[in-house]
Amino acid sequence: MQDEPRSGAPRTVADQRVADLRVRTLEATPENATHWSTRAMAASCGLSPATVQRVWRAFSLQPHRAESFKLSADPRFVEKVRDIVGLYLAPPDRALVLCVDEKTGVQAVERTQPVVPMRPGQAERRASDYLRHGTSSRFAALDVAAGRVIGRCYRRHRAEEFRDFLEAVDAAMPVEVEVHVVLDNASIHKAPPIRAWLVQRPRYHLHFTPTASSWLNQVERFFALLTARRLKRGVHRSVEELEAAMLAYVERHDAEPTPFRWTKSAGEILARVAHSCSRTLSVHRPDLNHTSKTQHFRVFAYGG
Repeated sequence: MQDEPRSGAPRTVADQRVADLRVRTLEATPENATHWSTRAMAASCGLSPATVQRVWRAFSLQPHRAESFKLSADPRFVEKVRDIVGLYLAPPDRALVLCVDEKTGVQAVERTQPVVPMRPGQAERRASDYLRHGTSSRFAALDVAAGRVIGRCYRRHRAEEFRDFLEAVDAAMPVEVEVHVVLDNASIHKAPPIRAWLVQRPRYHLHFTPTASSWLNQVERFFALLTARRLKRGVHRSVEELEAAMLAYVERHDAEPTPFRWTKSAGEILARVAHSCSRTLSVHRPDLNHTSKTQHFRVFAYGG
């Protein structure tokens, strides 16, 4: 329900002052800071902090926040996106699709003081400093259709370890099916020992993600869950203890596997990238007219 118009105190902030505040927020920065705070903007505009907050909320302005982004410069970006998304949405007949990657440098960390458990009115508390007990690298292959994960831990991250992991993957694959592997452009994935291994096994087909586009590899989502649920707040007093914890997580995951559901088509992804390119160009190249900007991002995102 909406409030009906009613009598009250007249407005003390005119529309022009609101417009000036909005323009200042978007186009200027304070002299001694990288972004506006509520109090700094209030002092600069001669308004109260509460008024600044209301205006920012009305226009969805959040100067205190900043997000990161990365546009791939891969010349085959469009081709690779269509290839990999096609595997997810319409996999080939009598074939398995595996997403493969490594989570490197996972640290076995022990807090210097005991963790204080959660209790009513107080969150779990842990010491800010810690002791390092070594690192391990987690290799994983996610079966896109079934959701199961084949995993191994290694103390080093080289082509030799990756080839040994591929041997473990190959042993778990049915012999009568083709295997399509999605992976990134790490040097160990293209090393001579790996190429020699693949020549002897022609049923394996590699699909490389575009540079700076790890979000296309679904195993990254599995690594994110592993980190959030088992590693981030874990206490491990040795590398062996760390590896046992990761192994236990994978075993529990495979007991009740749930595949990730890919929903975006290649066209939708490329359209989103085109929109991002257009917005970036509009900020950094205001001299370009609308037609030239449109042509630029259409060429980038659609290859036309």
